[in-house]
Amino acid sequence: MKTLIRHLFTLLVFFPLLLKAQDQAVNTVFTFKIDEDIDPAMNRKVKLALEQAKEASADLIIIEMDTYGGAVNDADDIRTMILESSIPVYVFINKDAASAGALISIASDKIFMAPGGSIGAATVVNGMDGAAAPDKYQSYMRSMMRSTAEAKGRDPKIAEAMVDENIEIEGISEAGSVITFSVSEAKKYGFCDGEYNSMDQLIQDQNLSDANLISYQTDFTEKIIAFFLSPAVSGFLILIIIGGIYFELQTPGVGFPLVASLIAVVLYFTPYYLNGLADNWEIIVFVAGIILLALELFVIPGFGIFGILGITCILSGLVLGMLPNENFDFEFVPASELFTALLTVILAAIASVGIVFWLTPKVNEWKAFSAISLAGTQQKRDGYTSSFYSESLQGQKGIVHSRLRPSGRVEIEGEIYDAYSRGEFIDKGEPIIVISTEGTSLKVKKSEA
Repeated sequence: MKTLIRHLFTLLVFFPLLLKAQDQAVNTVFTFKIDEDIDPAMNRKVKLALEQAKEASADLIIIEMDTYGGAVNDADDIRTMILESSIPVYVFINKDAASAGALISIASDKIFMAPGGSIGAATVVNGMDGAAAPDKYQSYMRSMMRSTAEAKGRDPKIAEAMVDENIEIEGISEAGSVITFSVSEAKKYGFCDGEYNSMDQLIQDQNLSDANLISYQTDFTEKIIAFFLSPAVSGFLILIIIGGIYFELQTPGVGFPLVASLIAVVLYFTPYYLNGLADNWEIIVFVAGIILLALELFVIPGFGIFGILGITCILSGLVLGMLPNENFDFEFVPASELFTALLTVILAAIASVGIVFWLTPKVNEWKAFSAISLAGTQQKRDGYTSSFYSESLQGQKGIVHSRLRPSGRVEIEGEIYDAYSRGEFIDKGEPIIVISTEGTSLKVKKSEA
């Protein structure tokens, strides 16, 4: 009887604990990798991965980490997402978690490392030559490392010393060098919760073998975005953009070149915009370039400052849209990315100009094009005329009625006529002489008498 009572008592005491343990059982584990530079593309990947984990009702997220770091602002976004995650997050460092990678790792609930792994070296450097960035950036990084470590119960002083070489911690670091922990050192000072040879070993040792393992999958939309982010595809789109604009300006009203150019613009900027590379202001710069070029061609005949500014804005918008710069600050943009963007745009622009000049004479020979354009010529010998004015006006003298810039109006024997000069500006009241009557306006030049 006593034995039965003892068993019933034990069951009553431990039954709630068993229920609680059952409630906390890990049934679904979601995994993904951070194995490239921390940049806007990785920022988007982590955001999508965490969303997939939530949709899959995951009980645990494990990130396999191997990165040398990257952009501070994107690292901040990622660590914030991890800190705010309602699902526990583990990080398995295989093999490096440097700089931004260290910040992200410290934000996780548990850190595991592979043999030979390392964590630390979080000094902020610029992207051009790898030199240390100004102190305002270091201060910001120190603050993030310190607050993140505090949030996860890790030593904030050590985390801060991973950024600042001037912080000296007795027995751990000396002034003049930032902290980078090996596996054994990270375990000793609370920055590693275990050492494993592989993800499989980690999962087995953490009693997760029976859990449903789900890996991050790139959906069709993301694959399409990645395709259009290729420099080769971007270069081809630039060809269409520039070529379409040129042919539409040459044959206004046709529509097809303009539609092709607009579609190419959307396909070019949308993937960069979604990935956080292209900002609104960069797209505005591109659109401003189109407007300036149109003004130069249609409102202010000739080719001057508006045309040069227009072309500059168009090319600048295309280049800037490919780069993760912060308000024209290229300090943290890797030199290789800047070179790739410039080379892609410049080569595509040169190729586009070459193709335009090669293709233009051939366009009128296309049967499809002849259906929407007038490819033939109407010769004067066949009775056609392009003049709205009598030939008797040729050689007549008059004065400028409204300034020619180079188009305007002139007065001849009390009559007002539309006119244009050979390119020069002629002020109101200046004497002119008619040199041609062909077209809808008189062609004039400044008269000496």
